[in-house]
Amino acid sequence: MAPVPDPVASVVLPHARDVEVTMLLVSRRHRYEGRPADGASPTEEEELRDRVELRAGLGIVGDRYFAARAHVHASVTLIGVAGLEAVGRELGVSIDPAATRRNVFLRGVDVEALRGEPFSLDSGDGPVLFRGYRPANPCAWMDTEVAPGAFRAMRGRGGVRCDPESDGVLALGRAVLRTAHEVPVG
Repeated sequence: MAPVPDPVASVVLPHARDVEVTMLLVSRRHRYEGRPADGASPTEEEELRDRVELRAGLGIVGDRYFAARAHVHASVTLIGVAGLEAVGRELGVSIDPAATRRNVFLRGVDVEALRGEPFSLDSGDGPVLFRGYRPANPCAWMDTEVAPGAFRAMRGRGGVRCDPESDGVLALGRAVLRTAHEVPVG
């Protein structure tokens, strides 16, 4: 039997940058179902985490999108904290990042630049390889749950949907982002 190639070893990621993982959110179920006017489902206690476990091709263990076929290439969502802060300044409000329902919140990189790109994050337990796919576009719920006007203001700053291509762990705090191409600071 031939050895299985290691996806992390086969990707060249020469550009390293220090970033910060500021929040990790795991949600066992959807909160934003139905119409925004009806209100969101209650938050679960275990949603905010200090660390999360990821599985290649499946997503974050315990999250609603883990191994969900409908969310192929979209099992994990990353968002840039600087973009959310800019939305808050534009709208004149303080934004609770968790209300966006993204999974991984990063400071120090333009997350939108990771679309279509391989990248890795290492928060101290070894690198986790990802591939960015499509934008995590905001939905109408953002106007009721984040702030009035957030749906429009978050366009182009809603984050990126991606899949983990290796198993690993992410934790809050300092991390190293490695990319194939230079990406802007966020």
